[in-house]
This record gives sequence, C-alpha cells and structure tokens, in this order.
Amino acid sequence: MTGSDRPLVVSLLAGDGVLGAFGLGVAAEVFGYDYRRFGMPRFDFAIVTDRPGVVRTDTGLSLYVEHGLERLAVSDIVLVTAWEKLSAPVPPAVLDALRAVHARGAQIVSHCTGAFVVAAAGLLDGKRATTHWRYAGELAARYPSVDVDPRVLYVDEGRIITGAGTASGVDALLHLVRREWGAAAANALAREMVVPPHRDGGQAQYIDEPVARCEDDLLGVVLDWARAHLAEDISVEALARRALMSPRSFARRFKATTGTTPHAWLLSQRLAAAEALLEESDAPVEEIARLVGFGTAAGFREQFSRRRGVSPRAYRQTFRTGGARVELVPAGEDPAA
Repeated sequence: MTGSDRPLVVSLLAGDGVLGAFGLGVAAEVFGYDYRRFGMPRFDFAIVTDRPGVVRTDTGLSLYVEHGLERLAVSDIVLVTAWEKLSAPVPPAVLDALRAVHARGAQIVSHCTGAFVVAAAGLLDGKRATTHWRYAGELAARYPSVDVDPRVLYVDEGRIITGAGTASGVDALLHLVRREWGAAAANALAREMVVPPHRDGGQAQYIDEPVARCEDDLLGVVLDWARAHLAEDISVEALARRALMSPRSFARRFKATTGTTPHAWLLSQRLAAAEALLEESDAPVEEIARLVGFGTAAGFREQFSRRRGVSPRAYRQTFRTGGARVELVPAGEDPAA
C-alpha cells in the first residue's frame, strides 16, 4: 500500500452505544498485531470517535477512546464496523470526515450495518454494496441510489469494500489482505485466526436448509478430493458419484451446504491454487493453467483477469517479492498525482 517503512495507519470508527463488539474484535485481530512475518506491513491501529472518551459497545462494554476524528485525516484504512442502532443518526462531522477520507484515496471497509454510515455519506451512490441480509431491504429503501445485493458476503468496489453480517467481516478483511499483500499472506493470517482462508464474495450469506451431519462429512471428503485433483477435468457428475448421489441431488445439497454451486466453487479453488503458484513458483503461466485445471493458458488468463482484476503476470510481479501494492494513496498525498 505504501512504498515507505512507515506503518499503515488503520482507524476504526466508533459511535457511543452503536459500536459492534464483534467487528471490533475482528479488526483488532487483523490489524492489531505484528504480522510482518506473513509479508504484511506494520500497522498503527486505533479506535476513533467524534467525542473522545468512554464509548460503549452494543454489548455494554465500555472502552476509553483517546483519538478524535482528526486521526482519519492521516489514516490509510478506515473501518466502519456495525452501527448497531439504525435509528441513531450519524453525526455530520463523521460524515464529513468519511467524505474527506474517500476524496484523498484512502481505503474504507464497512462491516454489517456500517454500510448505512458509508451510504449516509453518499459514498455508495451508484455503487454495488452489501450489508447483513436482515437489513438489506432497509438499506435499499433509505438509499435507492445504492445497488444493494443481500446475497453476498462482501462487495469490492475498489476504494470501498462493504461486508455483510457477523462472520463475513472476517471474509471481507481477509479479502483485503489477499488483494493487497497476496494469497500467501491471507492464508497465513487465516491459519493464525483458525478460519477458512478464502470464501468468495459471491458466496451466499444465509443458508436456510439444515444439512445432515453424515452428508456433510461425505461432502467434505469429496471436496478434499477435488482440491487434490484440480488438474483433472472434474464434472458435477464425477463429484456426485463420489458423494453417492445423483447429480441433481448433489448440486442441491452442495448449494445448501456451501451457499454456492459446484462450478463456482471449483473456479474459486482453481484461482486460489493459481495465486499460490504465481507467488511461490517459477512455473510458466501455461504450466500453472494445466496444474490447476484451466486447460489452456488463454482460458486461465481470461478467468484470472476477470475475477482478480489483473493479469496473472501482473499478479506475479506484484507479489513475488513480498512487496506491498502501491494503489492506496498514503495520507497527505494527492490521489490524482
């Protein structure tokens, strides 16, 4: 994110009585520790509020917050966790500060109902966004110029990432880590946090059908097999046979269990495996395409560029040295320069 040795300044925006304790914990886990051994930069992490002093979380915990909104002017990443009382107005000073953060090119990440705060600042107008599925209708009603998608875990619109409810806050921040510092860093951090390393943003938020334990276990075995055989031509029919189901039953069970389709899941796994090979090996793109099951280099390049926003070559150049991306503009610099 920066080309210097200074720490990245990360600030979490808090409001008294509306600060989501879960989101605070997730943010502190990602940005509150020294993870330079994973290839991530140093972070200067702190909480900010419009009125420094004691701030209560949604669970009644009291925190002393010493930083005011002026810290946002020097922040590289601003986190807006759940705003737990939607009836509570967002102070105008907070909205102005968020607009200034966005105008100078810093990264904003919202979690759960934090999207309401970002939307109130007008920063989601004309953009796709998500929030907790329970409040998606309210977000769309309040801010009709926002394209609200209640089905996904997170939405990446570049300088603004919106995450859905509760555990998806982990997914959104791991996505940011993966995007900025590479798959190896995100995977190492996920292992440290004891969470899945990657759940695609398009995965469904809410799985409404309970799944029998024995079928989950069998499906888990099938998915493990698929991960180990990505180079092969894997069809739904082949997976269904291993799961002892008909293709139709397997596809239905797969969607109910994972929230996505077998095809989308396989594509996600192949892209993740390709990222690791681009970062950790000298294999040519043609060989990586074969190893992860894309068949042709052209097909691999097309899918990788479409899903990751950069070519495989550009991705490798960015992350092979462990250097940080430079797209986020350091505080005090002109994003248009």
